[in-house]
Amino acid sequence: MLNRCQILKARAAGLTAPRILLIRLCLTLLLPACFYSCTEEKLCIPEDELELIGELIFINEGAGKVENLTAWNEGEEFASLGIGHFIWFPRGEEYRFYETFPVVLKFLRQRGAVVPEWIEEMPDPELPWSTREEFYSDFESPRMVSLREFLLDTVPLQTLFMAQRLQHSLPKILNAAPEGDREHIKAQFYRVAETPMGMYVLVDYVNFKGEGIVESERYNAQGWGLLQVLTEMKGTGPGTPALQEFAEKAEFVLVRRVGNSPPERNEKRWIPGWRNRIKTYVSPDNADLIPARDVFCKQRLISTQRIRSALEYIESKFKGKQ
Repeated sequence: MLNRCQILKARAAGLTAPRILLIRLCLTLLLPACFYSCTEEKLCIPEDELELIGELIFINEGAGKVENLTAWNEGEEFASLGIGHFIWFPRGEEYRFYETFPVVLKFLRQRGAVVPEWIEEMPDPELPWSTREEFYSDFESPRMVSLREFLLDTVPLQTLFMAQRLQHSLPKILNAAPEGDREHIKAQFYRVAETPMGMYVLVDYVNFKGEGIVESERYNAQGWGLLQVLTEMKGTGPGTPALQEFAEKAEFVLVRRVGNSPPERNEKRWIPGWRNRIKTYVSPDNADLIPARDVFCKQRLISTQRIRSALEYIESKFKGKQ
């Protein structure tokens, strides 16, 4: 749920009370409780925990600020959008990293989100700004403001996208791993998942640095995604030791990435921020936010039709108050 600070920022951005209410209601209605793993068991993520995961990731990526829903980080060749800072390449450009925003956009469309008209008119979803300077010179334009409003309105669905990405990650990771490592990787995945903060850690890291299976996301043939972190883990202890080891190995693979990266990219400047993010995985403050629970459950997923019906009902009430 949006906190008081976020509501005030939303109002400052020109969003009306009914629209803020719509977002809060969607947060309650849209977030499913369980996700299938590759073993066809269900990973249980209660609605309130999934909501919290989205908030924590938005804080990690954009300090929880509405204006940071549209960003272009210094030293990067692309924009970062939404609560997960999903990357979007300028028109005609390709880079080694996995471009997530077009995938997110497709996901949102499929679930009934109303996309800004100027994006709908594009034959292909390519970022219309070519440089960071051009992006920020247009920051308060109607086009950019409509993009931020769209991203704020779809916060619950963006959270759902990230959770479902994790749902599909383990089968992909196991398929990409050497056969002899698969049981070890699976055991480490569930070792982390079964801790109170484990689902946040896994959802955040996959959104942050990916699954680690894309060949282009390598320096000197070494990746930095979830696959590489789980492979490096060796322990067996449950609970806090699992999170501590995950954080330790995440830092290890990220520092290794910087050591392997082209010097001209100057990636070492990002290490302090990466370390701060990893610290949230073992923060006592965060641990108190999520109670211990069994990661497996038998709750049914909210159907797409039920979500669509709920959205149509809320939208009708919202439009009636405009």
